[in-house]
Amino acid sequence: MDISLALEETILALANAVVETGNLIKISPITKQLGKLNKKNIQGETQSKLDVLSNKIFIRNLQPTQSVIGAVSEEVEDEIIFEKKRVENQQLVFFDPLDGSSNVEPNVTVGSIFSVYKVKHEKAISKEDFLETGSNQLAAGFSVYGPSMLLILTVGDGTYKFCYDENKKVFVCTDEKILINDETNEFSINMSNQRFWTKPVQEYIADCQLGTTGARKKDFNMRYIASMVADLNRIITRGGVYLYPKDNKVPERAGRLRLMYEINPMAFIVEQCNGACTDGINRILDLKSENIHQRVPVVIGSKNEVELVGRYYHKHCLLVK
Repeated sequence: MDISLALEETILALANAVVETGNLIKISPITKQLGKLNKKNIQGETQSKLDVLSNKIFIRNLQPTQSVIGAVSEEVEDEIIFEKKRVENQQLVFFDPLDGSSNVEPNVTVGSIFSVYKVKHEKAISKEDFLETGSNQLAAGFSVYGPSMLLILTVGDGTYKFCYDENKKVFVCTDEKILINDETNEFSINMSNQRFWTKPVQEYIADCQLGTTGARKKDFNMRYIASMVADLNRIITRGGVYLYPKDNKVPERAGRLRLMYEINPMAFIVEQCNGACTDGINRILDLKSENIHQRVPVVIGSKNEVELVGRYYHKHCLLVK
């Protein structure tokens, strides 16, 4: 991987934040840092203690760098613009400091997600600079705090997986230029929302469940962890498709997951693995963000399966926007 010194500094700061966050989670039952706070974030979601602490860790690691001039966090309402000298090749970082934080207390795998963009000018940073298109990402990654601490990373030249060596205190590359199988017989979706799904999703999942007796002519397994980093790491490891579609549970929402710091980085990573990511119809990385906390539906994973889901949408003439 050939990257600039500025991007190297940013990635090292993010890797340090990942290690700190992983260590924080590891001892959180002992330090009594589990549980919810009596306040909500911009998403209207009740924050956990670890949400707030991990957010502080990421900001503390990014702020001293010369390379990062601004950031967006799931836990902060507005754009964060650091007061520092403007220099060449500075970047903006979008991050979800702790994805799936409600899973920490039952000791289920969680992680962090991040995305890096280059600022296209050397003037003062404005809110408009944070409205980006996913195809412009310089780098993206996510961590997995599970049996091993993993870091999955792309800088646009394939996807790499690293495992943290506790003894040497470094990330060791374990997999290079990972490829996802085009075909799969595993899907990942929250079945409790089935009654709220639109017709394309209802029909697609029904066909998968019929297995060899239905249109698909093969049996499927469902694998759903309810922690996107864990579900996506499984797909990167052995294939599969993950769906979080727009549904009628909360009709005013365009989707459940956030474009800039959840779906864009995952889309970049998965496409670099020869996978695909859409909102059901449109390629995610082609979408221009309208606001920093924008929500979108998502279908991501093995290329042929993502394309097939798109055909179910086209069949019902149900465009996702």
